[in-house]
Amino acid sequence: MERKKKNSNSNKYISKEKGNKKQKKVENVVKPKRLLIVFALCFLVLLLLIVRLAFLQLIQGPELKEAANRQQTATRIISAKRGNIYDSTGKLLAASASVDTITINPSKIKDENKEAVAKAFSTIFELDYNQVLEQVNSENSIETIIKKVEKDKVDELKNWMEKTEISSGINIDADVKRYYPYGNLASNLIGFCNTDNVGQEGLELKWDSVLSGTPGKLLSLEDGNRSLVPDNNETYVPAQNGSNVTLTIDANIQTIAEKYLKQACLENKCGNGGTVVIMQPSTGDVLAMATYPDFDLNSPREPNETLQLTWDTLSQEDQLNSLYKMWRNRVVSDTYEPGSTFKMITAATALEEEITTTDTPNDFICRGKETVNGIDIKCSRYETTHGYQTLRQALMNSCNPALIQLGQRIGAPTLYKYYDAFGFFNKTGIATSGEANSYFWDLEDVGNVELATMSFGQRFRITPIQLITAVSCIANDGILMQPRIVKEIENPDTGAITTIDSSQVRQVISKETADKMMDMLESVVTEGGGTNGQVQGYSVAGKTGTAEPDENEGSYYVASFVGISPVENPEVVVLLALHDPQGSSHLGGTIAAPVVSQILSEVLPYLGIPSDDLSSEGGNNTIETITLPDVRNKTVAEAKKILENAGFTCKISGDDTTALVTDQMPKPGTALIKGASVNIYSVGNDTRVSQEVPDLKGMSYAQARNALKAKNLNIRITGTGYVLSQDPMAGTLVEEGTVVNVTLKKQIDSTH
Repeated sequence: MERKKKNSNSNKYISKEKGNKKQKKVENVVKPKRLLIVFALCFLVLLLLIVRLAFLQLIQGPELKEAANRQQTATRIISAKRGNIYDSTGKLLAASASVDTITINPSKIKDENKEAVAKAFSTIFELDYNQVLEQVNSENSIETIIKKVEKDKVDELKNWMEKTEISSGINIDADVKRYYPYGNLASNLIGFCNTDNVGQEGLELKWDSVLSGTPGKLLSLEDGNRSLVPDNNETYVPAQNGSNVTLTIDANIQTIAEKYLKQACLENKCGNGGTVVIMQPSTGDVLAMATYPDFDLNSPREPNETLQLTWDTLSQEDQLNSLYKMWRNRVVSDTYEPGSTFKMITAATALEEEITTTDTPNDFICRGKETVNGIDIKCSRYETTHGYQTLRQALMNSCNPALIQLGQRIGAPTLYKYYDAFGFFNKTGIATSGEANSYFWDLEDVGNVELATMSFGQRFRITPIQLITAVSCIANDGILMQPRIVKEIENPDTGAITTIDSSQVRQVISKETADKMMDMLESVVTEGGGTNGQVQGYSVAGKTGTAEPDENEGSYYVASFVGISPVENPEVVVLLALHDPQGSSHLGGTIAAPVVSQILSEVLPYLGIPSDDLSSEGGNNTIETITLPDVRNKTVAEAKKILENAGFTCKISGDDTTALVTDQMPKPGTALIKGASVNIYSVGNDTRVSQEVPDLKGMSYAQARNALKAKNLNIRITGTGYVLSQDPMAGTLVEEGTVVNVTLKKQIDSTH
């Protein structure tokens, strides 16, 4: 019994063992399947990786390569030098100076140095520390700290970098800065650039593509730490410098024009300044173009003297609008009513159409006014009337009724045909920015009143450049020329020069008509309302203008005068307009004509135009002048003797008669009248005294001479009669001995 039990247990044990063997067999069968699954999954992952690599290599490869190149390539821009602007004589009006631009790579600057770098930048360049610190901590790859830095500031930064041994991440790149040697000269014409050397106004804007050139660049590799990697394949693309531009403007003539324009605006209290433009009629070349008030091209965003008076009271928007107005070149960008200067166009049209002649007796009648559609249109001499007149007399008297009658004979369609031919319906195409066009009624809207007013130059608007171009057409035998302001373009790298030739537009009127017009316009200056435009030694033709305010538009008086000289062979046309004069007169013949006379009296001799004096009348204009000798480097005693023997009086600074003369006033070679005062200065005795120029207007020659002599000032005269104008203007502080130029004219009753 006991043995059976054992066997039984033994069998049981054996049975379990057999079961375990079966289980092991099952497990051995399962494991290879699992391996196959693992292998399959691994193969699938590998396959996906291969596909992904193939996609990255074959499909996205070029794009990723380009992105990597961008990340690893450092690009440094090389600024192109902007071309220079020259006047017609070669004077430099605009140039580019070498400066530097400071940039940083924030990631390259060590954290412990960032505050020091920000502090240095803010101190050296006078920048806001917090703003600079924000840039230094920026996540951008590059930050611009300051542009257009002068050499002294760059040297200061370099010294700091050397002293502190901090240079990583700080870049000093060569750049160029625009500057203007003559400051305000021709500012509204030349215009200026922004901080990126991109033209913003005037010629700088119009010719930007020619002046700017093409920037270059330097390409190099960087490692992961943004440090430069030495590479023989570094790429350098040189900058292509901008071309130089030469203008028709003459800086000397421009200076003369600006001087007298400013003086006229100040003396006549012109609320809206003024304009002047000078043209050579045979070529259309603009010799000078000025607007007053002007501004300093080197600091164009600073308000000029006039604008400063109200600057702090203006809102930010009004300040910006005021700057835009200050920058405007009003000769080309602003329109105005030309007034009686436009009577030349009406007269030329009538002559060309053979509607009248220059001297037909009793051709027109002036009763002081002309009634059109029940509206009385007054003449300039409403109280006295002009009576019966020829066309010549009507222009000399600037008679509105006569021109209204002439306009009615011509008719609006014919007038518009000639307005178009003279160029009033289109921009002139002058090569500067911002040119505006005229404002005329549509022909179908021209009624009797509109025809009347436009016949004598009112109730429409044109630009000064349009008017002087048309007047120059009359002075150029009836041939209209396109205004030219740029005459040459030079490639500074090759020296190649491109010439911009004068351009003839069309023959508007015949030479015969032009000659008749010039003859009548000369009568306006010799006998009519334009006598204040006379220039001693030269024949002058011209026309006055006084545009009256339009109550419906809130406009103001515009006093103007256009002068042409010499009459037989015109070389110069000058148009001057004074806007909103609030002085003693608003008449063009009274306040504008004398200014044109002053301009012509200096410009004509400067251009070497020979005198054709037809007006020698004896008297004061024959006063002899003596050339002042040079007494410098002589003893005071010797100098005094020489000057007194020559007919001058002497004022000596100091008591030492043995000292050597170091300077004299006026300068040697000046033409002075006998008895003129000369100041001489010696070593150790150079004490100069200033005097205020007195107001000489209306004085006789003797009175003016004595008034100046009392202040130890000298006089130079032109003409006969009474003082019409003076230079320097009254109230100016000048050094003793200075020569005051005085223009004398016969007293006349000038009209508009």
